[in-house]
Amino acid sequence: MRGNDGTHPAGPVDAPGGPDPRGPLDAARAATAVLDDDGTVIGWGAAAERLLGYPPGEILGRPVDGLVVDRPGVHRAAADLPGAARARRQVLHLRHRDGRVVRVVTATLPLSHAGAGPARLLAVADADETEHWEALQAMLRGLATQSPVGLAIYDTDLRVVWTNSALYEEMGTSQYVGLGPDDMVAAGEVLSAGHPPTLEETMRRVLTTGEAVIELHYRGRPPVDPDHDHVWSCSYYRLQDAGGAGLGVCEETVDITDRYLAQQRLDLLVRAGGLVGTTLDMSRTARELSSVAVPRFADGVTVDLVDAVLRGDPPTTRTGRLVRVWAAPPDGPAAGPDGAHPAPEPVPYPPDAPQLRCLDSGRPVLTGGAAASLVVPLRTDGAPLGVVTFHRAGRPTPFDADDLPVADELVARTAVCIDNARRFTREHTAALTLQHSLLPRNLPRITAVDFAHRYLPADGKSGVGGDWFDVITLSGARVGLVVGDVVGHGLGAAATMGRLRTSVRVLARQDLAPDELLTRLDDLITQAADEEAATPGSVTGAVPPGPAHGPDDVPDDQAVGATCLYAVYDPVTGVCRMARAGHPAPVVLDAAHGTATVPAVPAGPPLGLGGLPFESAELHLPEGSLVALFTDGLVRDRARDPEAGLDRLSALLAHHRDRPLPELCDRAVTALLPGPFEDDAALLLVRTRLLDGDRIATWELATGPEEVGRARALAARQTAAWGLEELAFTTEVVVSELVTNALRYASGPVQLRLVHDRTLICEVSDTGHTAPHLRRAATDDEGGRGLFLVAQMTQHWGTRYTATGKTIWAEQALPPP
Repeated sequence: MRGNDGTHPAGPVDAPGGPDPRGPLDAARAATAVLDDDGTVIGWGAAAERLLGYPPGEILGRPVDGLVVDRPGVHRAAADLPGAARARRQVLHLRHRDGRVVRVVTATLPLSHAGAGPARLLAVADADETEHWEALQAMLRGLATQSPVGLAIYDTDLRVVWTNSALYEEMGTSQYVGLGPDDMVAAGEVLSAGHPPTLEETMRRVLTTGEAVIELHYRGRPPVDPDHDHVWSCSYYRLQDAGGAGLGVCEETVDITDRYLAQQRLDLLVRAGGLVGTTLDMSRTARELSSVAVPRFADGVTVDLVDAVLRGDPPTTRTGRLVRVWAAPPDGPAAGPDGAHPAPEPVPYPPDAPQLRCLDSGRPVLTGGAAASLVVPLRTDGAPLGVVTFHRAGRPTPFDADDLPVADELVARTAVCIDNARRFTREHTAALTLQHSLLPRNLPRITAVDFAHRYLPADGKSGVGGDWFDVITLSGARVGLVVGDVVGHGLGAAATMGRLRTSVRVLARQDLAPDELLTRLDDLITQAADEEAATPGSVTGAVPPGPAHGPDDVPDDQAVGATCLYAVYDPVTGVCRMARAGHPAPVVLDAAHGTATVPAVPAGPPLGLGGLPFESAELHLPEGSLVALFTDGLVRDRARDPEAGLDRLSALLAHHRDRPLPELCDRAVTALLPGPFEDDAALLLVRTRLLDGDRIATWELATGPEEVGRARALAARQTAAWGLEELAFTTEVVVSELVTNALRYASGPVQLRLVHDRTLICEVSDTGHTAPHLRRAATDDEGGRGLFLVAQMTQHWGTRYTATGKTIWAEQALPPP
């Protein structure tokens, strides 16, 4: 063989006996006959006898034309034989001795030009065998000189002994004969997984086992292009002789650099589709983009967003202030060991910085040099949300035109995710603002209980929910305690929470019992849901004719399915009555024994579902008892059992029961919600008090009219005893009017009670169930002015019903100290 010039390919295997480089028309192999000048056969070889069957005795002296079978149209035009300019080649059909027709190829070579004796040599061979051999020779010549696939043959020592023209042109003009497979390129590296780290080890395995290796990817820098990496697809198979002994290894290589890079870019985009935008957090989305792009596409990535985007606002044109939310090396600090990253901070770019030029133009900006960068705008439909800067430092290949579509696609996907996060931030902020505005801001200071509260909005994609709590002052120094949870999240849940909280406050002001309040609230929700279901276009009612539902359709009422717990605590008696509608029962800690229990409060259905009545439970709470009212987000989630959460809350309250309530709240939410949580959580902690007996005065009155004067006198003496002489006259008037009404319109005993709390409370109880009504008396009316006077002389007044009748109460503000 000859090396590098590719002009000496090896011969094919054309017979079962093994390879033979000679063609069928070679004089050593062909059937030959010697003809005289007239075409008479004067010489006949043994191979001719084997081919046509005629022994020399039968053919010598006969004209050779007698063997030719006339078949018009099948003879090929004569052509010069290779290596013999005067030789003529022809395809003929000759008659075999047994009568059959043999298709042959003949070549005629002149032997002399004048006189008697041999004039021509006729070489004859089987036409099919000759054409097959010629096709193989053409294939070998093509592989050696025309094939685009690089070929190299290695001996058993795995040293190059031959290369074809394609490999010679691909690698350059270097001499490769005698080199090993890993010596032909610089910085060689096997890319395909599951193969040895070097080509020599791979080829040694092929030579030993005979198992071919197909499409092994190999990267390196060829001599013809020493500054750039190329990637080849390499295949190897063992060469062996007719007996199966190994002669070496053949290597086929195809430069697939462009295809490999295109596949790498495609893989990059596919990977980005699965990794970028897994959350609605802008900084994390930027970090996910960096993890995809570095180091496969760039050496570093920085992501700068317009400051308005971080607030959830849409960007405006020519917004110049950029805030960096992510910077990977080389232009920024990497994340710490725990994954933390510096907080977003403004970046003071100079006016001619590529980032500002990109932001203003909305088009990519490419910079070259040793530290090449590609700045791509983050945009969806409107103005850019920010810019992404890809950096390459120390790479031989800077960014080029093929990188622009990849960068555009990566950034476009990231922009959609960041815009979704921006929209979520805006809605989440609006919902959170609405919810905080609807939750109680300044809860009243009351004597009945000490309390503290915490509300934690959800951290997940669902946004804020509809959890709420409230503390409501009631008549008679009592207090109403509320905690509830609306189904769903977002603005709708927050607005529904506001509706329910307002409804509960209004119903609570009517001094309804807990079970009655929940019944009224359930009726309100059910009625609203029924009215909504009857509205055309409502998704809860019948589907109206016409097109499918659109954005103007009436949505579901999120109040349906809401849960609520309502409790009323009386500091005079220490009795707490509560009822619940599908809500978790509270945890109650006995101050005397330090034991935490979950009282058996009957579990009514969630609001708006109906079907079962609500029932109240009555608890007698010693002074200093601790009551924890909460929503289910505090004790349960997908990974936590609610019973385990309740046990942990109970243990924590018992262990820290003497701590201040705000501190106890913080300990509870920290212990039960240590990390991100998917649902809102509300906690209301209450420590009960009892009013001192000397601040309560109660008298039973008879039914005679003289009891009115007695009641006035008792009230006057008690106000004086409490040092409230300034309120004596007003109190006497209020007592007189209320007792008079009770004696006139009700039957049975009458009770008068004064309570000295943050206000002076006057209560008159009787057995009647008819509530008095305030009205403006005419000038000629004899009565009807009593309640009008009471209303004018006191802060508040009202009626509450009891199991035995009703109580009319009035409150007066205490004089300043």
